[in-house]
Amino acid sequence: MAQVPQTFFDALAVRTWCGLALRALGRAREEIDAINVYPVADGDTGTNLYLTAESAAAAVEAVFEAHDAHGQGKPSLADAARAMAHGALIGARGNSGTILAQLLRGMAQVLAADGETTHTDGEGLGLALRHAADSARQAVAHPVEGTVLTVASAAADAAGAAEGDCGTVARAAYDGARAALAATPGQLAVLERAGVVDAGGRGLVAVLGALVETFTGEAPRAVPVASGASPEVPTDSSPASPEECDDPPHTAGPAFEVIYLLEADDTAVARLRERLDALGDSLVVVGGDGLWNVHVHVDDAGAALEAGVEAGRPYRIRITHFGLGDVHTTGAERPPRERAQRAVVAVVPGAGLAGLYAEAGATTVLARPGEPPASGELVEAVRRAHAREVVLLPNDAELRHTAAAAAEQARTEGIRVALIPTRSAVQGIAALAVHEPERRFDEDVVQMTSAAGATRYAEVTVAERQSWTMAGICQAGDVLGLIDGDVAVIGSDVTVTAEAVLDRMLSAGGELVTLVVGDEAPEAVADRLEARVRESYLAVDTVVYRGGRQGALLLIGVE
Repeated sequence: MAQVPQTFFDALAVRTWCGLALRALGRAREEIDAINVYPVADGDTGTNLYLTAESAAAAVEAVFEAHDAHGQGKPSLADAARAMAHGALIGARGNSGTILAQLLRGMAQVLAADGETTHTDGEGLGLALRHAADSARQAVAHPVEGTVLTVASAAADAAGAAEGDCGTVARAAYDGARAALAATPGQLAVLERAGVVDAGGRGLVAVLGALVETFTGEAPRAVPVASGASPEVPTDSSPASPEECDDPPHTAGPAFEVIYLLEADDTAVARLRERLDALGDSLVVVGGDGLWNVHVHVDDAGAALEAGVEAGRPYRIRITHFGLGDVHTTGAERPPRERAQRAVVAVVPGAGLAGLYAEAGATTVLARPGEPPASGELVEAVRRAHAREVVLLPNDAELRHTAAAAAEQARTEGIRVALIPTRSAVQGIAALAVHEPERRFDEDVVQMTSAAGATRYAEVTVAERQSWTMAGICQAGDVLGLIDGDVAVIGSDVTVTAEAVLDRMLSAGGELVTLVVGDEAPEAVADRLEARVRESYLAVDTVVYRGGRQGALLLIGVE
């Protein structure tokens, strides 16, 4: 069924475009994933672009619904464009999704420049595409030709040379992008050897095809993904000889992909770029006006998070450990993209624990206080783990049903998932400590479940309001000590309350105390608790981790 075309680029056109782009990326997602060889052959470019577009479309829909609910009619072009850009920014996934978010932000900066304008014409669309391409290129630390950046620049060049209405300009941008995409294998030898075009560029062409359909009512013809060579993935992962390519010999790249949203000012972000650029590669920092999306590949995930903490307030942190088949392809043939046999996916409450879990090989999902992850986010994390078997650690009693739904969805996709009902991150640490991928899956799950179940957990936090508890009535500002989910101690001093909680837990015995200290906890609390264990519980060991902004002041585990 043909799409009813839009004459001008107004709020309705933004809404239509987002919906059509999401549909186009949904159709092309598996195809784009399959040709993903640069910068990392991890087979998720199509999925990342789809999830980014999905967030943008949802934000635009929310603006329309809000205006309708208040009887304000449709939103302005500026409102819709800003919503599209903001939704893409907060939902951006991976290298490709982060660049798409900056492309949409660049367009929005032009479309929303005059907040009173209800629509723009072909010339305005061309200017928006030009600014989008330029701002995306500036956001990438080391731009590479033959990628989505090249395709975006070609689209902007073609749009700028076109004269006519929005449909004419959109068609010119699409044709320019399509031609540039076809040429990408000649610019990147890794694409030529794999016999494919650039995956990110292919995704952008799909998005621009949706723009054409928005203004003409007709979807453009399909885009080929093969460059002329066979698009089959090579089974020999040995490096190509110098005579076979112009790229440098293959070297494995950083082990982790780190992505987070960051609240920070421009000056702090400029320093952050320099620091992250020295830590790793594939650095893309997009955003502005105090909110940024940071993407980088590094060996030291903790250092990348620490850099974000120094710059501002990082949250929605996602750390992915690249499997052996997901290495950087800096000139070699694409390695086999076999799934790992087993992986662990864990929900964690703070940046410090995210780094700890990632270093242990887990794929993490950050649970920001008051913003628990949805089942879709957990499913996406299971997919990112890229394994045949996945152990899922929700680390929160309230996430049991959400995690169960995610596990069920993943099973329909052929992934074997075991859900261990961990109720705290310290139980997850205990489970991860005994995880052995070489064991039979069932045996590994039993051992991890046993370790988690043998770990009592507690937390020390501050009451937000007056309420009834198992230990009596607490007032806002009181320090609460919760053991196994129930309030056991009400106090006024963090350290004293923590000591009381620890004594109660160790009264039933224990061999190891795990302390996860939040950023807002008193500096001396860990030292005091360690000293108390040494003096009063001679056979008990203590280990301390820094949890970052984790909601609770302190997490305690006793095994």
